[in-house]
Amino acid sequence: MGATTDTAATLGYLARALKAPTIGRVWEQLAVTARDEGWSHEDYLAAVLQRQVADREANGTSLRIAGAHFPAVKTLEDFNVDHQPSLRRDVLAHLATTTWIAKAENVILLGPPGVGKTHLGIGLGIKACHAGYPTAFDTATGWASRLQTAHQSGRLEHELKRLRRYRLLIIDEVGYLPFDADTANLFFQLIAARYEQGSILVTSNMPFGRWGEIFADDIVASAMIDRLVHHAEVLTLAGDSYRTRARRELLKTPTAASGGDR
Repeated sequence: MGATTDTAATLGYLARALKAPTIGRVWEQLAVTARDEGWSHEDYLAAVLQRQVADREANGTSLRIAGAHFPAVKTLEDFNVDHQPSLRRDVLAHLATTTWIAKAENVILLGPPGVGKTHLGIGLGIKACHAGYPTAFDTATGWASRLQTAHQSGRLEHELKRLRRYRLLIIDEVGYLPFDADTANLFFQLIAARYEQGSILVTSNMPFGRWGEIFADDIVASAMIDRLVHHAEVLTLAGDSYRTRARRELLKTPTAASGGDR
């Protein structure tokens, strides 16, 4: 026997009042299953609440991923670790747990263009979003523009405080373009403001020894590196660019498969 009209109306109202739309959507179907399978009241209540929590968490994850402004959705599961034999699997597995974010630790990914640094950075960012951590992604030039705008409008301190709500900031492509001394100082203030307060993930095509060239000042670069690596996992990736490798594969001359054309 199903619920009466009055009961259904009451449950619908209570679900709306609690802002629990999933409960309003699934309670009746789960009630039928509960009666058919002889669930206890506690089992039924747990099933309804689990569905609501699962949907709320999924919606929260989607909102965090959208709010991070990733240039694309790339997962760690899609990363081909066979192309990076020097990448320690145990370290990558540890980073995938996101426990380092709870400790406000950092991750630095170094290596030449095209070896997967951005893919790994996004993949770790996606893991952070799934774990409930607000995340923000941008290129180094994008972050520079944001900091310059805040500084010019007299709102730099406000912007640095606002960014603290993000548990993880991802700064991609450090080193592709050099910065002047003023911009380097703004980057230093960003790094210093998050030191032991929030996590930063940086990808760079330049080894630390050349960061003085990026930030126009060896002293500023050294101070920045010192704060970044104090509590950090530094991974160096090597090898050919994925894009170059794919292009070579594409340009290979067919042999047996095309009847031996030369």
